[in-house]
Amino acid sequence: MSIVPRNQYMQKILPYKDQPFIKVITGIRRCGKSAILSLLQAELLSTGIPASHIIRINFENLDYAEITSAKELDRYVKVRMTDAGRYYVLLDEIQEVEQWEKAVNSLLEDDRADIYLTGSNSRLLSSELATYIAGRYVEIPVQTLSFSEYLEFVEHRTGERPTDIHAAFLSYLRLGGFPVIHTAEYSPGSMEKIVYDIYSSAILRDTVQRYNIRNIDLLERIVGYVFENVGNIFSAKNVADYFKSQHRKADLNTIYNYLNALESAFIIRRIPRYDLRGREVLATMEKYYVGDVSLIYALMGYKDRMIAGILENLVMQELSRRGYRVFVGKQDVREVDFVAERQEERVYVQVCFRMESEETAKREFAPLLEIRDHYPKFVVSMDEVWRDNVEGVRHVHIADFLLMDGY
Repeated sequence: MSIVPRNQYMQKILPYKDQPFIKVITGIRRCGKSAILSLLQAELLSTGIPASHIIRINFENLDYAEITSAKELDRYVKVRMTDAGRYYVLLDEIQEVEQWEKAVNSLLEDDRADIYLTGSNSRLLSSELATYIAGRYVEIPVQTLSFSEYLEFVEHRTGERPTDIHAAFLSYLRLGGFPVIHTAEYSPGSMEKIVYDIYSSAILRDTVQRYNIRNIDLLERIVGYVFENVGNIFSAKNVADYFKSQHRKADLNTIYNYLNALESAFIIRRIPRYDLRGREVLATMEKYYVGDVSLIYALMGYKDRMIAGILENLVMQELSRRGYRVFVGKQDVREVDFVAERQEERVYVQVCFRMESEETAKREFAPLLEIRDHYPKFVVSMDEVWRDNVEGVRHVHIADFLLMDGY
């Protein structure tokens, strides 16, 4: 099956083509990084670049198992750069090569190399060795499919674009966004197994092995706690207190380290709180979300009672995809689910399942109505009936919100 274009990422990458920057594509395993490299490769070929001038290596392919060090990588690439022309070097899952930064820095010094990397760990660029390429790279974060991309995948697979957007959203909500799930028809059991295998691979290779984690049982219990509390404010101390109530001992520093390891593998994501009065980012009581909602289903099954947190997760991911810095808002004693900032822009978003009563409506609108500025404000829900806007605060169905051209 041909690769479905993911134009939003290609539009971020192509302006840096032939520029003296390493293009670093990061994201959770199986989010589509390799496919984006394939799209890039096809784009290069379509512009007349000869195949011999495109050097691509996937370090998870056993064909390249002998390339384990910076010196071996440097030698492998340079042997294939046989003339003075421009070469495009595409390196997939670069973290598998020890001290890869040294090799990439060496290649960058050779003006013939235009370098593109992918990696499944957000700490890829924060090691001591990363100083070799400091200031010489641009990072392009990749996420699992947005709702808009999901619709494109459905159209590509079936030949028809869904016309009932709200019904299509229900499918997206239950399936999640890992691209592999949407390239063919799978049974629910098969889909669950695919996602669980993705989760297991990310846990084993990008956390346990990379950070030498010994207490795997504790790590998995922390994952379970975070997944169970998606959308709820908590801290590492909350986790420690919970384990204490279960008569399980868990050191606070260990919990912090494990949360950081999970975040670095993009399995979870920490969203800090922002004090709207004091205009400062707070150091405690953040929220955690997941790299894709299907991870929760694969590990815990689908639970209706978690719907509010799941919807928040999807909104957070969409804001992040669009380049916003996302915070949880603190407005005195009230909470605004998301405060999102991008350059001079800001948007406030409150998320709920449905407007089940007048009290629910008041609760969801009240924090936004207290904010006296001119920035856009939304209440986002799955309500199919109630659509009233209140004093400039817009109420939008989540499917429509995720597809909006701008906020």
